[in-house]
Amino acid sequence: MSEKTHYGLLKGKKGVVFGPLDESSIGWQIALHAYREGAEIAISNVAAALRFGNIEELSALCGNAPLIVCDASNNEDIDNCFKEVKAKIGPVDFIVHSIGMSQNIRKQLPYEDLNYEWFMKTLDVSGLSLHRIVSLALKNGAINDGGSILALSYIASQRNYWSYSDMGDAKSLLESIVRSYGPRLAKYNIRINTISQSPTYTKAGSGIPGFEKMFEYGDLMSPLGNASAEECAEYSMTILSDLSRKVTMQNLFHDGGYSSMGATIPMIKLAHEVLNDKDLADRVGLNE
Repeated sequence: MSEKTHYGLLKGKKGVVFGPLDESSIGWQIALHAYREGAEIAISNVAAALRFGNIEELSALCGNAPLIVCDASNNEDIDNCFKEVKAKIGPVDFIVHSIGMSQNIRKQLPYEDLNYEWFMKTLDVSGLSLHRIVSLALKNGAINDGGSILALSYIASQRNYWSYSDMGDAKSLLESIVRSYGPRLAKYNIRINTISQSPTYTKAGSGIPGFEKMFEYGDLMSPLGNASAEECAEYSMTILSDLSRKVTMQNLFHDGGYSSMGATIPMIKLAHEVLNDKDLADRVGLNE
């Protein structure tokens, strides 16, 4: 990560980031930026991720942040995680949910022929885990009043993206949980939001069939271009800080303007080139 100015936005705060895996992951960048903005953090992921990812390196970069093994689809694991967080750094001021997986996408099963056990696992890990994390943080007194909870989403929660398959349903669930929990958290002055990020070359993202085309399309359709994982982390700092104390229950688009566009000149030019190039149109199936 390039050296940039930091502003002490999270000075004196503590937080836990669920889901960082390696340098490409948004959770990794959020944890690193939070530390550089002055926060003391803990890092959590499943045991396999701690073995095969680079999370020990992230811990070192974040002042030897505690690493806590936790399966976010398991209540007992989450309960123990927050007990350990409290013991090691105390109650936190922010929680970041950067968790998602789909075995159906990994195995490239079509949406109309999903493995339903895997589908339920997708919903549990990628969506319902946020509800578990929030509920058990409250039960353990592990989040301070006035805190911020942030989860990462994608526009496929609201629109159809063919190859995003059951993850689109999981992101819809994630955003619904944010809306449902928002008023219930307000009595503690805790806010909860999602960031809907551009297509990003993470381990999970790049495993989606045709992801490179999704990325290219998103970039052409965004006036400012796709947002990187690092840029998402920079934006996240404002949502975790006191600067956003009245922002809650929002799905905040961080996508270079993609979500508000109907068409862009680069996309129109590309479509014109395709339609006027018979060989190219044949290759992409427009003349079938």
